[in-house]
Amino acid sequence: MIYIELFFTFFKIGLFSIGGGLATLPFLQDLAEHNDWITGSELIDMIAISESTPGPIGINTATFVGYKAAGVFGGITTTLGIVTPSIIIIILIAHY
Repeated sequence: MIYIELFFTFFKIGLFSIGGGLATLPFLQDLAEHNDWITGSELIDMIAISESTPGPIGINTATFVGYKAAGVFGGITTTLGIVTPSIIIIILIAHY
């Protein structure tokens, strides 16, 4: 199912993107090259829109990619996937 694949792909991106939203862009470029969800030119357009909208560029771009790949629920899935690793780490740090 595409939603599970989207979630775990963006979970991995969120887990290994240390350094802010711009660190996600190479992962998204790789995603555009190896999957049929988006093209390279669509990714460039999404990045441009993400920079001009309020909020973190990495989360905005992930939401746009998910929306393009699987509609509204795809956007929600990718957003949850990319922020879940950070939430888990914050909860673990706050606990100890």
